Amino acid sequence: MMIKKMFFTVLALGFIATSCSSDDDGASAPTNSNLTLNLNGLESLGSDFVYEGWIIVDGAPVSTGTFSSVSFPQTFSVNTAQLNSATTFVLSIEPAVDPDPTPAATKILAGDFSGTSANVDSNGIVGNFSASTGTYILATPTDMDDTNEESGVWFLDNSSGSAVAGLDLPTLTDGWKYEGWAVLNGTPISTGTFIDPLAADENAATSMFKGDAGNGPGYPGEDYLQNAPAGMMFPTDLRGATIVISVEPSPDNSPLPFTLKPLAHVVPTDAMTHTAISMGTGPTASVSGSVTRN
Repeated sequence: MMIKKMFFTVLALGFIATSCSSDDDGASAPTNSNLTLNLNGLESLGSDFVYEGWIIVDGAPVSTGTFSSVSFPQTFSVNTAQLNSATTFVLSIEPAVDPDPTPAATKILAGDFSGTSANVDSNGIVGNFSASTGTYILATPTDMDDTNEESGVWFLDNSSGSAVAGLDLPTLTDGWKYEGWAVLNGTPISTGTFIDPLAADENAATSMFKGDAGNGPGYPGEDYLQNAPAGMMFPTDLRGATIVISVEPSPDNSPLPFTLKPLAHVVPTDAMTHTAISMGTGPTASVSGSVTRN
């Protein structure tokens, strides 16, 4: 009888141990899955900013992690239930030290999931530049000297006899601004930032490069007449230089042009001043890629 009792006691203990082991196995089952990014066209943001991925779950953003390297593919571990429920992936630009747990206004990529993947691009989240056009003239309207007209660039079209806007660009989403550039001997010099191509630059009244006779026409542009950067001399000659319109994050990550450059043009060496010149498509009108969950 005693032997039988001991047998059932051992059997019961074994059952309890097996049950506990099964419970432990269930508790340690993986709760995260992989999210892999394959993105093209991104550039390093420097030390002050990082990229941060987000998935939209039940209408709310959930961070998938930050990164600064622009070498891909990159894989992140994300909660499985949230990842499986996600409808959209968004990539934003965030301060490296960021007290705000929500996404910044500056979002550069987005796309909806279809099954296990999402094709993402900047067209809808920043702006679609496929139909953008640009026209500029060489002139220096901020001084009284007519001998250095090739030292200024203004994004206007005077081919009809009166000045009209020279840039046809889409309205940008929050977190972005346009910026004009003249690239002289490989060095980009800003013409100023703007949001509305029908209005003057944000620094029209405060530019250190313009002349002293006025602020110029009410369109984006710049006269390079004084206070030249080190190694340069103003007035200059923009013929042979490259004129660029870029799209910049706001706040900006760098004093140099950002990766999005929808319009660009090399000024002909025989270009005439005060004459409308058409721009061409820039080197990077969008960035894109794919996101995979598994």
